[in-house]
Amino acid sequence: MSRTDRTGLAGRTALVTGGGSGIGAALTRTLVRDGAHVLCADLDLAAATSVAAGVSGPGTATARRVDVTSAEDVEGAVDALVAAHGRIDLVFNNAGITFLGNTEDLSLEQWNAIIDVNVRGVVHGVHAAYPRMIAQGSGHIVNTASMGGLMAAGLMTSYVTTKHAVVGLSLALRTEAAAHGVGVTVVCPAAVDTPILDKGEIGRFRGRDFYLEGQGIKHPVDPDVLARRVLEAIAADEAYVVEPRQARFAWRLGRLSPTFVNKMATKFIARQRAQALGGGR
Repeated sequence: MSRTDRTGLAGRTALVTGGGSGIGAALTRTLVRDGAHVLCADLDLAAATSVAAGVSGPGTATARRVDVTSAEDVEGAVDALVAAHGRIDLVFNNAGITFLGNTEDLSLEQWNAIIDVNVRGVVHGVHAAYPRMIAQGSGHIVNTASMGGLMAAGLMTSYVTTKHAVVGLSLALRTEAAAHGVGVTVVCPAAVDTPILDKGEIGRFRGRDFYLEGQGIKHPVDPDVLARRVLEAIAADEAYVVEPRQARFAWRLGRLSPTFVNKMATKFIARQRAQALGGGR
């Protein structure tokens, strides 16, 4: 049996937001390899165009500029996909941003920005695609959250806030959507090797080492490996994707002993602050 047959994606249509880099780019590549027709959407049209032009496989990819904070933009992307192919089978609400630093240093504009992208961006994707999937009697919504949506640590409080919202939205919608033949999966990886690891830093805090040490992993997750795992989860209609293995262990530990994990997180934040003030690692 071919890989395409295992995932059942040949000829399916998919919208991927944040498709110009990182997890979104990896999802686009993997979907096309499995025979899907992908609309690679990103605020950065040049990046989305580069990804779409660089894919190869039995499927196809086209690029479109989409600002997920605009409901009209997201609705337009869904309309374009349906106009081109007659249906929408998969929506990957993947676009996201992060801020790393003391909560008191965040401006209200930064709070609004992360809520707009990470929460409203997902809501816009659901609002645009879910009614069409109900009408079709099929489809699958995949929302990219994070381990930060399952557990909590400071210095990324705004990010954790938004990703907990994405997890809650996904699990609640899943219980409704099943009756309509629509699946919902939430993706909760530990640090993934994408540009987001080096963005959103405030003050002296530095992202890459923080995200790796804070989640107990030595190396970030390969986005192409994660993308393959996500497509397998869709085929199996899984509720969660939690990667890598160390992240699943930490999640289970947090559920069994939340007080212990909270104490460990508090100590970790204290070390990070001391290192930032000292200028070293």
